[in-house]
Order: sequence, then structure tokens, then C-alpha cells
Amino acid sequence: MQAKEETLRQFSKHHGMLRTAQALRLGIHPRTLYSLREEGQIVAVARGLYRMADAPELSDPDLATVAAKIPSAVVCLLSALAYHNLTTQIPHQVYIALPRHASYPRLEHPPLRIFQFSRAPYEAGIERKRVEGVELKVYCPAKTVVDCFKFRNQIGLDVALEALRDAWRHKRVTMDDLWRFAQVCRVTNVMRPYLESVA
Repeated sequence: MQAKEETLRQFSKHHGMLRTAQALRLGIHPRTLYSLREEGQIVAVARGLYRMADAPELSDPDLATVAAKIPSAVVCLLSALAYHNLTTQIPHQVYIALPRHASYPRLEHPPLRIFQFSRAPYEAGIERKRVEGVELKVYCPAKTVVDCFKFRNQIGLDVALEALRDAWRHKRVTMDDLWRFAQVCRVTNVMRPYLESVA
């Protein structure tokens, strides 16, 4: 009984969510986790990731799961646009950036769309947010718009143009930031005519 109470206390300390590996490091026995799960006090959000059953509903469970399970992932492209409210598209996968040569994560849910970035584009423009008590890395609006142009063949030029127009109209980006990230991502020639059209 004491082990269960201590485990629930640890869940509370970690915003109601723990990975199995974290729990083990905290000295929580797997049997205690299984017992709490059987009693309905914790629920499995994804393989190896648990949250307290009475914790407030996750506002974005897919992003929280990805952030908790894949710490190197940066939310990008359509998922970052949706996060920043800069698209009418509804992504059916979580779009993430990983460093080039990183091993592909195995995740049963949510479905992922993975893009590998070289070092400078991967590291540029990362914002750190908190989603359900977990640190979430997501590209800022300007970097996200530039990435949409870089990956226009995969996501569609119309998506990139809509993102640029919305971000500019709502003053979420500056020309300096767009140009700086365009240089980092080596898409200045692609973007120049579109930037001139909105400026």
C-alpha cells in the first residue's frame, strides 16, 4: 500500500505522467505500476508511458506522448503550423524533425512522419514549451514557414504559401527572421519571389 501511495506521489510530482524508465529510476517496481493500472488509478497513454487516471484530460495527447517518448524530436511542418494556428490543414500524423543519422523511434501511437535535418537546420529556431508537464520542442513560426518551403515537394507548395501569408498577416514572423532561416535551410532562391510578394 505504501509503495502505491509513494508511486502516486511521484506521478503528481511529475505532472501526472511518467515513463516506465523514469519510474524504474525513481525506485518504483514494475509490479506496482501494473497493480495501479489494473486498479484503474493510472492508464497507459502509449507503450511505456503512463498517466494518472484522474489527471486533467490531455489537451494534446499526441504531442505530449511524442515529447515524453522521443526527447530529441522537434515538432515541425504541418504539426508545428497546427500548434501555432497557422494552417487550415489537420495533420493526421505528428510531423517531427530528428538529427540526420538518428535512429528511427518505434512508437505504436501516434503515427509519425519523420524528417531528418542536418545539424544547423535541426538546431535553428527551436522553442521549448510545456505540454501536460512535458517539455515539447517545436520550431518557431518563422522557421516552420521556411521548412514548409524546403519540403514543399512533400507537403505541397500551397501549404507553404498559406503558412507564409497567414504568418505575415498575423504578424507572427518578420522578414529578417524568414530570411535568416531561409539562409540556414538554403532556400533563399526558392523563397525570394514569395517574400517579395508579401513584403
